[in-house]
Amino acid sequence: MAYKRILLKLSGEALMGNYSYGINQTVIEHVVSEISSVTRLKVEIAIVIGGGNIFRGMASAASDRVDRATADYMGMLATVMNALALQDAMRHFGLESRVQSALRIDQVVEPYIRGKAIRYLEEGKVVIFAAGTGNPFFTTDTAAALRGLEMNVDIVLKGTKVDGVYSNDPKTDSDAKRYRNLSFDEAIHKNLKIMDATALTLCRDQKLPLGVFSIFKAGALKRIVKGEEEGTLVRV
Repeated sequence: MAYKRILLKLSGEALMGNYSYGINQTVIEHVVSEISSVTRLKVEIAIVIGGGNIFRGMASAASDRVDRATADYMGMLATVMNALALQDAMRHFGLESRVQSALRIDQVVEPYIRGKAIRYLEEGKVVIFAAGTGNPFFTTDTAAALRGLEMNVDIVLKGTKVDGVYSNDPKTDSDAKRYRNLSFDEAIHKNLKIMDATALTLCRDQKLPLGVFSIFKAGALKRIVKGEEEGTLVRV
């Protein structure tokens, strides 16, 4: 196996499917099925999930109607809702999982404790990290890079709607080229919007590789952990 422990970053939008908002149950079951196939390979999986399908803090703050910090906290709570939905779907698939939140909501989920999370991974449980970093002005992309480093993962994998990183939007540009390999400096310099600059810089400085792939492509996640070519690999 190429990677023994991974962090999977899922955007909230990925859970919408063809809905305009909310959680598409068919989509979440597909995602959990892909995760389940990898756990059977004894790969340890941590997940950071976004909340954009329920609430986008930056968009609301940009409208000048909601204070940015307040909007970000609202977005963090949306990620907790997504994490609970993901955990419930995993239960139906027979997967053991734990949700840890950077914001304390003790009646609903555990608080984030690094040592406990690592122990869960070692026991074969999937760990779902909610509420981002717990701080406003930081995205869940940055949370993914941070938690990936704290969990000592081999790679951060960003599951998206497209099968890698392109030179332009493939939906509007038929000549857009998919990159197989990129350096972090190239990704930042070309402003490819893989992740925000803080997350990319953190991964680059700590030499933590990043993979970008389509979470909707059957078997893609399994192929990556086995070391097969899939999506785009970003590294130093």
